[in-house]
Amino acid sequence: MQIRPEEITRLIKQQIEGYEVSSDMAEVGEVIMVGDGIARIYGIENCLSSELIEFPNNVFGMAMNLEEDNVGVVLFGEDKLIKEGDQVKRTGRVVQIPVGEEMLGRVINPLGFPLDGKGPIEAKQFNLVEKKAPGVILRQPVKEPLMTGIKAIDSMIPIGRGQRELILGDRQTGKTAVGVDAIINQKGQDVVCIYVAIGQKGSTIARVIKTLEDHGAMDHTIVISSTADEPAPIQFLAPYSGAAIGEYFRDSGRHALIVYDDLTKHAWAYRQLSLLLRRPPGREAYPGDIFNVHSRLLERAAKMSEDKGGGSLTALPIIETQMGDVSAYIPTNVISITDGQIYLEPELFYSGVRPAINVGISVSRVGGNAQYKAMRQVAGSLRLDLSQFRELQAFAQFGSDLDKATQAQLIRGERLTEVLKQGQYVPYPFEEQVAVLFLASKGFIDSIVLSDVKRCEDEFLRRMRDVHSDILKDIDDHKKLDKNLEERLSKACEQFMQGFTSNINAA
Repeated sequence: MQIRPEEITRLIKQQIEGYEVSSDMAEVGEVIMVGDGIARIYGIENCLSSELIEFPNNVFGMAMNLEEDNVGVVLFGEDKLIKEGDQVKRTGRVVQIPVGEEMLGRVINPLGFPLDGKGPIEAKQFNLVEKKAPGVILRQPVKEPLMTGIKAIDSMIPIGRGQRELILGDRQTGKTAVGVDAIINQKGQDVVCIYVAIGQKGSTIARVIKTLEDHGAMDHTIVISSTADEPAPIQFLAPYSGAAIGEYFRDSGRHALIVYDDLTKHAWAYRQLSLLLRRPPGREAYPGDIFNVHSRLLERAAKMSEDKGGGSLTALPIIETQMGDVSAYIPTNVISITDGQIYLEPELFYSGVRPAINVGISVSRVGGNAQYKAMRQVAGSLRLDLSQFRELQAFAQFGSDLDKATQAQLIRGERLTEVLKQGQYVPYPFEEQVAVLFLASKGFIDSIVLSDVKRCEDEFLRRMRDVHSDILKDIDDHKKLDKNLEERLSKACEQFMQGFTSNINAA
């Protein structure tokens, strides 16, 4: 066989012309220590804070400690799958989560992976989990109400869109119920709701999801679930992931409500991470930046200026107290960050007053500006009346000789307390709240027996819906009680009470 040099030359030229230089550049490091969900990496000097780091066996982590000679990484997976000497790669991406309309009605984990068995989420957009809160110039004052459907809150501790209202109380006093009620009440209000479960029992989260589904609220809700058995980094990430999803709707001119349940467990998770990363412990072994951790999260809730679309993100953080101690470290931190608090008192809860709101300690610092005028008209003195009633009630236990004015105040207070009681997952529309509070605050029910108050309220609302639906519609349309509307409502109350008392007397 004869070798032809010209053919070999042609082939070599072809090879040279078609040659493409391709190189896969990746900054690689080495695991020098691993254990307790923490890994220390040597050799990735250019690593970013909160950057996603790729480990072998499809385990990922987040860079939290950027030290001189190593990087402290918290792991999102099993540390048993990683050993010393393993090679790790930088991804160049800061931790982010899918956002958008595709998330509605879904249950996800804090990394954005679906947990509901409804298939993958085809999101077109991603948001950074950690993001700087909007500055004061980009915001506007809170002036638009966010109705929770709970009479005691909407009348005395109103919440506005863009506000941060803390819900705090001992365990099993109805904190989650308040948040879930608020989510259910947003049905048809064009408000997207996000429920973030941090370190909860799996069964508790499943119960909340079932409740939302039963009341048709899951269509406008996104649930972020991090159970108690998941690693601390996942629990730490959960509320930030929720805020990132809420910001998508806020920045697109929509309104969103986010419930963080609860930030006490979030603080525990962060304390665990910090101690494992050898950060110096401070008070109660919490790291020095625990205040910053919660403030940078809650400051992301805002009512944006009209130039930025006028959207809002309203936050309802939940804090669990121990033995009613609201002056503990984490509760006082979050109280000082938020725009007011709703304190649920165990004594009230166990005595049958539910929601068990302590009117004396609870306050809304900005919501009053966002309250509809009709609600202010009927509930203006409600808070003062109840506070005075609670004081008088304590004194009345010691003696029986009370003057008529004191007796009248006690009678009114007992009936107002009874009217403000409300069943779980039964939010009231705004106009019905106004009608019931008008009936109670104007003294129409002072003459009836305390045990008949609840029946009186139910029958009154039924009559208003059936016979006086025009009055309810006018309250809803105008959002204030003018002289004519007040007279019509007063007349309807008088007619109803005449019929109600005569029926009781006949029975």
